[in-house]
Amino acid sequence: MPEHNFGWAIQQMKAGKKVARAGWNGKDMWVALMPGMSLPPFNSQEPGKKVNDRTARLIGADTPLETLPYIAMWTADKKWLPGWLASQTDMLADDWDIVE
Repeated sequence: MPEHNFGWAIQQMKAGKKVARAGWNGKDMWVALMPGMSLPPFNSQEPGKKVNDRTARLIGADTPLETLPYIAMWTADKKWLPGWLASQTDMLADDWDIVE
């Protein structure tokens, strides 16, 4: 049984690893750190990735997007949850481990 605390889990996420708690009931749930990124505006002629139409509708077609890093969760029902927040139970738990 793993004996790693939340601080350890954060360090693993910063190193690019997926982590999860043994105490979570959901099968195949995990969390990971998503790094920040910069995207050119939706109306940009630059090749490659750019702001999508869904985001441009909210921020404006000529606005570049600068995102901050965030923790995301892959949920038990296989959905992406951006901006996951740890509960106090998660933060105080010692059952964190790396997910392969």
